[in-house]
Amino acid sequence: MSVTGSVLITNVRPYGDGDPVDVAVVDGEITAIGAGLPAPEGADTIDGGGGVLLPGFVDLHTHLRQPGREDTETVESGSRAAARGGYTAVFAMANTDPVADNASITDHVWRLGREIGLVDVHPVGAVTVGLAGEQLAEMGMMADGDAAVKLFSDDGKCVHDPVIMKRALEYSKGLGVLISQHSEDPRLTVGAVAHDGPTAARLGLTGWPRAAEESIVARDALLARDAGARVHIAHASTAGTVELIRWARGQGIEITAEVTPHHLLLDDSRLETYDGVNRVNPPLREETDKTALRAALADGIIDCVATDHAPHAAQEKCCEFSQARPGMLGLETALSIVVETMVRPGLLDWRGVARVMSERPAQIVGLDDQGRPIAVGEPANLTIIDPDGSWEVRGQTLASKSGNTPYESMRLPGVVQATVLRGRVTAARGPAALDDTVFDPAFGETAGEWR
Repeated sequence: MSVTGSVLITNVRPYGDGDPVDVAVVDGEITAIGAGLPAPEGADTIDGGGGVLLPGFVDLHTHLRQPGREDTETVESGSRAAARGGYTAVFAMANTDPVADNASITDHVWRLGREIGLVDVHPVGAVTVGLAGEQLAEMGMMADGDAAVKLFSDDGKCVHDPVIMKRALEYSKGLGVLISQHSEDPRLTVGAVAHDGPTAARLGLTGWPRAAEESIVARDALLARDAGARVHIAHASTAGTVELIRWARGQGIEITAEVTPHHLLLDDSRLETYDGVNRVNPPLREETDKTALRAALADGIIDCVATDHAPHAAQEKCCEFSQARPGMLGLETALSIVVETMVRPGLLDWRGVARVMSERPAQIVGLDDQGRPIAVGEPANLTIIDPDGSWEVRGQTLASKSGNTPYESMRLPGVVQATVLRGRVTAARGPAALDDTVFDPAFGETAGEWR
């Protein structure tokens, strides 16, 4: 593995366009793009196999579980999963134990990410102390700490008190940071485990109405308008949310939104088996919602894809559906789901994939060194994709410490061949793997093809 940040990537097509070229990287920066380039002195060479070269992906919504639930995920195992999924930066949510509601914890997570060095790990700070929704956390101290926290969220819980949310937005404007809202009115979701529709009624599951999400989206859009602040909507899941965001944009409100891969691909018909792996928050919706979300991502009303990668122990999923912990793995499968739902139907081309998985998320949180163009002088945060390849998902071979993937045994299109972070190869397999280097022993032991 390159430890100098210098590498020659051969035989790749930036954004999937044109004939294959080579990309030379020296000290973490792209220095040349063209055919037949010589390898920089001391650099490794990786074969792109004619694949698509994109900017490294940025995930605004990842659960790494450290501190507190290292049995299900750690910063290290989550970073491995992210690198294998093509990610070069992830934002680690605050609902850890203890909660990341102060600078000592956010700085700790940031330092762990730096030491591991597989992806840039940006800790997300809690909006309220202990996620209790009653008192604002030390947002300023977290923003000023070593981690320089850029994103705040009580994800897993909604900042449901409008007064608290109003104050948070006002503070966020002054600090130059962003609030990401988990949009769920808790009064409408007591005991809810599934989308409130015919499927839940037939299966005897307590329903989760769309209005629980949409009412908070509408409220927070208005609060952001009055505060002159920005607000970000986490895991948008309904057609109504799409229309509310469209309306808010038309009013000049600074609102952005993300969609998860599982809400693009899956719907509540999956609940027929009562398998706890399909329980997620917000719940899988209906076909009409899925169609609206895909269209909104294609036309930019929804800005980006975010995984909401949520590892859980086996016993937390292999139980009665209503008792299963909500959440699914997502880092290693996200690109393939986007290919299946957006590229194959013609809703996005590869430049569109770069927009929703790299460029827009980086812009939303103000990352200057991620989501950059593939051009000379830019940081070499990159991923190589085999657009024609496919792979079978097996939970036990994923890099995560947990195996709660809803895509078990599915054959998915689009294969991440390698990920490069500032010129250092952090994951590679197939023709992109270096013969003399094992990048991560765990990959070889669990999947065979990873080196």
